[in-house]
Amino acid sequence: MAAVSARLPAFPWDKLEPYKKTAAAHPDGIVDLSVGTPVDPVPQLIQDALVAAADSPGYPTVRGTAALRDAITGWLKGRLGASAAGHRNVLPVVGSKELVAWLPTQLGLGAGDKVAYPRLAYPTYEVGARLCGAEPVVYDDPTELDPAGVKLLWLNSPSNPTGKVIPKEDLIRIVAWAREHGILIFSDECYLELGWEAEPVSVLHDDVCGGSYEGLVAVHSLSKRSNLAGYRAAFIAGDAEVLGELLEIRKHGGMMTPAPVQAATVAALGDDAHVAEQRGRYAARREALRAALEAHGFRVEHSEASLYLWVTRDEACWDTVAHLAERGILVAPGDFYGEAGARFVRVALTATDERVEAAVKRLA
Repeated sequence: MAAVSARLPAFPWDKLEPYKKTAAAHPDGIVDLSVGTPVDPVPQLIQDALVAAADSPGYPTVRGTAALRDAITGWLKGRLGASAAGHRNVLPVVGSKELVAWLPTQLGLGAGDKVAYPRLAYPTYEVGARLCGAEPVVYDDPTELDPAGVKLLWLNSPSNPTGKVIPKEDLIRIVAWAREHGILIFSDECYLELGWEAEPVSVLHDDVCGGSYEGLVAVHSLSKRSNLAGYRAAFIAGDAEVLGELLEIRKHGGMMTPAPVQAATVAALGDDAHVAEQRGRYAARREALRAALEAHGFRVEHSEASLYLWVTRDEACWDTVAHLAERGILVAPGDFYGEAGARFVRVALTATDERVEAAVKRLA
C-alpha cells in the first residue's frame, strides 16, 4: 500500500489547515472561499425525485436506467449541440473526481505512457497518471506537445482554477491534432453551465467534432450547476467504443450510481429553472467579491467562467493566503494547481450571501 501512496503528491488541502485555524479565530467567524463546495439548498424537485426513488432494494445498473440515458442524451443535444448523441454515447459515473482519478488505470495505461493536462490544473489529473504509473506531462498548448507516447489528453474548459475558456476555433484545432496523432481526448466540462464573460463550448458540439465522437469524451457533473456535490452525480459522454470498454470494466468493479441518485439526475437534467436561479446567486456573489478584491489591491486574471476568481497581489501565494486568513477569509493557494500559480490564489464563489457580505466588509 505504501508503494502506491508514495507515487502521489502530498494531499494539498492538509497544508491549508494552519491558515484555516487563523481564519476561524476571527471574531465574526471564518469565510471559507477555499474548497468550492456548494452551500445552497438542493432544489426541491431534485429532493422529491430522490425521496420518490428511496425504495430501491435492488442493485442499480452501471450503465444507468433508460430514463437516465434519455435525460442525458436529451441534455447533450439541447444544451451542448451534440445532435448525434445516443444511449451508447453516455455513461453515469460516481462523481467526476472518481472518474478523473481512475480513468488512466481503467484505460490500461502505465509505464511508458503519458497523460497530458494543462500547466495550471485540477490536481487529480496528475494523481490519475501517477496511480497507474504513467508519466504526467503539462502543456500550455496541447498541439505543441511531442505526441509520442501521449495516450490521454485532458482538456478543461472552463478551467479550474483560472476560469479560462477555450474558444471554439481552438477546440476545433486541438481535436483535429489529437485525431491526427491517435490521442484520446477527455474534456472536463464540469463548469460549462457557468460562463460569465465567455460562452463555453463542448468538444461534442457538432461544429467542433463534425458530428463524430471518435476519440472524444466529455465529463460533466451536477455538483455545481444543481448543488449536488453530496449526491456524486456525474456522467461521461462521447466515443461509444471508449465508453463501452469503460462500462465493462466498471461493471466488474461495481462502480454503480445509486438508483435514487439516478432518479434525481433525471429530474435535475429536465429542469432549467433551478440552474438559472443558481447562476443568479453566483453572479451576484461574483460581482461583489470581484469589486471588493480589486478595491483591496488584487488583480483578477481570466475568470471569465466557472465558480472561482483567479487573483493576485504579485506576491507569493502563501503570503496572500496568510494576509487574507488574518481577516478571517480562507482561499486556496495557486500552487495547489501547479508551479505557474505560485503568485495567485483561487477565490471560490461558494459561500452564502451572508458570508460573502462579511468578506466584502473585511476587505473594505
